[in-house]
Amino acid sequence: MNQLDGQIAVVTGGAQGLGLGIARQLARDGASVIIADRQEEKAHEEAAQLRDEGLTVRAAALDITDSAAVASFFVALVSQEQRVDILINNAGTGQQVAPIVELQDAEWHRVLDATLTGAFYCCRAAGRIMEQQEAGCIVNVSSINGQNPAALVAAYNVAKAGIISLTRTLALELAAYGVRVNAVCPGPVYTEFNQRNMAQRRVSLGISEEAMIERIRTAIPLGRWGEPEDIAQGVAFLCSPAAAWITGEVLRVSGGMEGVSATPPKRPRS
Repeated sequence: MNQLDGQIAVVTGGAQGLGLGIARQLARDGASVIIADRQEEKAHEEAAQLRDEGLTVRAAALDITDSAAVASFFVALVSQEQRVDILINNAGTGQQVAPIVELQDAEWHRVLDATLTGAFYCCRAAGRIMEQQEAGCIVNVSSINGQNPAALVAAYNVAKAGIISLTRTLALELAAYGVRVNAVCPGPVYTEFNQRNMAQRRVSLGISEEAMIERIRTAIPLGRWGEPEDIAQGVAFLCSPAAAWITGEVLRVSGGMEGVSATPPKRPRS
């Protein structure tokens, strides 16, 4: 408890799901947390609820796909707070389930822009600040898909693999300044994001949603779906003094699951 006292933490995409769980955990550990999300109204609602729990949390509107907006956000933040201690790059988007041969240009760019390019913008802006202050911690949220790709979500797989490469590159470049950069790879957590994904996948496999959920559960060695708190605690560890000699690492938080390797059946010919 209170291992992050006095630290300023930014959590992108923190208005729901994993991001919200991470924001709550960092605040419980003593950080002053900014939920940065393009869903401005929802971000303010969730921040107010966390304040009702006695936590120091506020909300700010941020579209991470807008390079200029990201730069302005961090300039304004450091002007107000004089420093940025923690950045959690959680914001991203899922992909419409489709084989590569049917994947549209627009969908590819939408997923890469929101998941990888947006993280790059935030890493660049926060990295400049942390380099100057010679301190800081960045944790990028990847996925087990970034290590072991699943069929039918190529854009998402590539984006999350890119997050891992971005993490390791930035860790090398900022090491001399005492800035640590790590990634977490969550396994299945039944958030709204995964609900949408499972709904599409079950159709491609011709099974019910309940059967799809159970299929995933039984593939997890620890025998259960994850909770946002499971991922949040892994992130909080990487931000804590206990991880002071850890950088450039990828922490899989997945109940032992390494990836989804199911091969889809043949599609009907058009």
